[in-house]
Amino acid sequence: MNSNSLKHILFIILIGALLFIPFLGNVHLFDWDEINFAECAREMITTGDYFSVKINYQPFWEKPPVFIWMQALSMNIFGINEFAARLPNAICGVFSLIILYNIGKKLYDESFGILWAFVYAASFLPHFYFKSGIIDPWFNLFIFCGVYYFVLFTNNESKSNKYLLYSATLIGIAILTKGPVALLIVGLCGLVYFILNRFKLYISIKNILLYFGIIIIVGCIWFIILLASGNVEIIKEFFVYQVRLFNTQDAGHGGPFIYHWIVLLVGCFPLSLFALKGFKSIGFNTPFQKYFKTWMLILFWVVLILFSIVKTKIVHYSSLCYFPLSFIGTYYIYKLIIGEVKWKKGINLLFVFISLIVGLAISVLPIVDKYKQKIIEANIIKDDFAIENLKADVNWTGIEWIFGIILISGTIVGLFYFKKQKIKQGILFIFTSSLITINLASVIVVPKIEQYSQGAAIEFYQTLQNKDCYVETFGYKSYAHLFYSEKKYQDNTNSYSSEWLLNGAVDKDVYIVSKINTYQEIKSNYPQLIELYQKNGFVFWLRRSK
Repeated sequence: MNSNSLKHILFIILIGALLFIPFLGNVHLFDWDEINFAECAREMITTGDYFSVKINYQPFWEKPPVFIWMQALSMNIFGINEFAARLPNAICGVFSLIILYNIGKKLYDESFGILWAFVYAASFLPHFYFKSGIIDPWFNLFIFCGVYYFVLFTNNESKSNKYLLYSATLIGIAILTKGPVALLIVGLCGLVYFILNRFKLYISIKNILLYFGIIIIVGCIWFIILLASGNVEIIKEFFVYQVRLFNTQDAGHGGPFIYHWIVLLVGCFPLSLFALKGFKSIGFNTPFQKYFKTWMLILFWVVLILFSIVKTKIVHYSSLCYFPLSFIGTYYIYKLIIGEVKWKKGINLLFVFISLIVGLAISVLPIVDKYKQKIIEANIIKDDFAIENLKADVNWTGIEWIFGIILISGTIVGLFYFKKQKIKQGILFIFTSSLITINLASVIVVPKIEQYSQGAAIEFYQTLQNKDCYVETFGYKSYAHLFYSEKKYQDNTNSYSSEWLLNGAVDKDVYIVSKINTYQEIKSNYPQLIELYQKNGFVFWLRRSK
């Protein structure tokens, strides 16, 4: 590594750390996924059992342990809090930018590597995910790096097995991070390339067996230990859950086939619009550049189509697309900068349109709050819970509307520079305005949104942290009551039954949290519950012990 590359890497580490680490604990963890995984890590620490994954002190068979181990390590160092829960992904963000820089530099040159890292960091969802506490950033990075080393292996005339070993190990770790979908994705990518290669094997049978053998050994270590320790039921439930995700729609998480197409187009702005122009081949490309791009296209389409077919639709399911999509977008921008293609104004309107959607969505929030009473009286919102959410007392300073305007104006100025064929200046304006908007929104706007959605419930749970009591939700799924009440292990097995907590001979006071939608049901069927108060769509109840 030359001194110039080392300077670039150190600079990326510094910028990445400044972008992703500050203010991680600025807002409570969000239900479900963020709190789900953080609670698993908290229970590992409180029980001292780092081998078993549990939620509510019961076996949790939906996810393997690698990411939860990362969170548990972070919490042991920084305490059980939001910062510690999200820090592993902030570190993942720094690593991701370094990896993109290094791959880009080897593919093209250092300017491509820097550009790729910048484009990725300055686009909305790719950036936001590194400030979250969900599994996907590390899962995606392991798969992306596994695919990259597989590309290096198959492109290497000597077929050095070290690249095969690296690739298989990383895919195995991805399986230990989120599950066998990692193997499914890589297998489908290999199958698609096999078809595109006119059914000619591009890797020997021996190496195929070696590759999948390593993946299985690494990826199944935890499952093998579970099997040896007699936890067969957890393994069975784990794989049943994986199949169910594909075949059925989780409550509240459905959507049309094009759901992820829209998420990527709007959520990955602005890189997504440059990628629209980068799918086709442009100018001169070396054989390896063409080969790498082919694999990026395969990875993108496999993930997008796979999760468009899956019945359950959640935003982060298509997040692995961010890596290949960012490469395709960077590829087009790079070709623009070096003059191998000229900017055409055909998608200018789309740039303006999506910047308006995203920018106005941010800018309109304080305005909605100002006129919320009129909105409620107009009977526009039909959901009682949403109406009560809107009534939350949130302190907007009045300047937040500017954040979205920064994005819109930066995009328009960038397009103006494109018109004059000043590509570098245009790119700088568009992505810098996006980066500024992302950070202002995440630091200032997101905590205010959280006050509407779940703030009242979490505030209540925190008041129960030192009480010897039971806490449960009624009528909706949540993990927030476990994490924020700091639930302790209960020897009384009945306490894990909602029916017992509501109707049984309880030995401690029971606190129940419901949404306003189920208020009448509770009043009619559970007269033993005492209403404490209502706030922002949540109703808080108490059932006293005898």
